[in-house]
Amino acid sequence: MKEIEWKMQGKIKRLTNRTFKFDERVKEGWFSAVYFLKTRELANKYHKDNAVTMQFFQKSEAVLCGTDEVIALIHEFSDHPETLEIHSLKDGDKIRPFETVLTITGPYQEFGYLEGMIDGILARRTSVATSVYNVKKAAELSGKQKPVIFMGDRDDHFMQQAGDGYAAYIGGSTAQATHAMNEWWGKEGMGTMPHALIQLFNGDIVAATRAYEETFPDDELIALVDYNNDVITDSLKVAREFGAKLKGVRVDTSRTLIDQYFLRNQEMLGTFDPRGVNAELIFALRRALDEEGFHHVKIVVSGGFNESRIMEFEKQGAPVDMYGVGSSLLKIHIGFTGDLVMLNGEAQAKAGRRYRPNPRLEKVEF
Repeated sequence: MKEIEWKMQGKIKRLTNRTFKFDERVKEGWFSAVYFLKTRELANKYHKDNAVTMQFFQKSEAVLCGTDEVIALIHEFSDHPETLEIHSLKDGDKIRPFETVLTITGPYQEFGYLEGMIDGILARRTSVATSVYNVKKAAELSGKQKPVIFMGDRDDHFMQQAGDGYAAYIGGSTAQATHAMNEWWGKEGMGTMPHALIQLFNGDIVAATRAYEETFPDDELIALVDYNNDVITDSLKVAREFGAKLKGVRVDTSRTLIDQYFLRNQEMLGTFDPRGVNAELIFALRRALDEEGFHHVKIVVSGGFNESRIMEFEKQGAPVDMYGVGSSLLKIHIGFTGDLVMLNGEAQAKAGRRYRPNPRLEKVEF
């Protein structure tokens, strides 16, 4: 059983290193900025009995993520974690600019060298969680929540997938592309066919879809229909062939291409950008499917989607049933800062910083 299940059942309050599996070299300072390591040495030499309070914040409206991971990091690599006093918000909390999300009080040499790592964990996890949350909000502008598939497997180093998948889950996405993305919170990744499968069948979308259906009969059958840059023709081919078995079609047209439908209907051109996946193409696809009675076939779109593009589709009422989003969700756009703001219970901080108590913080038990 995964720790996330224990957490949801109330058996534990936070995930631990059993989930995160930190690199043991953290203890050696391998991932810490050298000046933090030198400061740890100096603190231990000159002020080992001092108690400092380190405070963390950021500057955006955001969905906080990474607190469980940070607390597990401190508990795992502090020499005496039981002596530290930690107060924190929780993963999934909505946070405001400059709101204190975490404080750590204790001897600097116990935890100070982890400052940069804490900033980095919170920055990446919160950035991804916030981006996913915003995309999901955009996808419900029509009044109906449309699923968002987290497809960030090819847009960053593969070793980031478990943490990014967890952050996406905190942001609201439970449909994710790889098993690794589900490692900390879920079960298995999901997906149907790539363009590579259709290429193996010499561009024959029906043959590729038939092979998929025969090999994975328990999967929902969703055909990728832009391989030949003729989305409507190929969607109708697979719909006619598979009927009720076909649950959906996915459109992933490159932004450098104009679908054959518009080349056959050039009178439509001139009032919109016809490249790639566009609302007019999706309207036409929905009409074509409905005219032949394939009302049950859902439309999935992917390829360069982000919050603003989804909002544009939703405002136009584009008949999209599901969005696949990748690279835009992985941009690190929220940075965290850790500051020492108290020394032995008295205010002491660099100019421009001060202790900002937050009644929403909860004390963390070791």
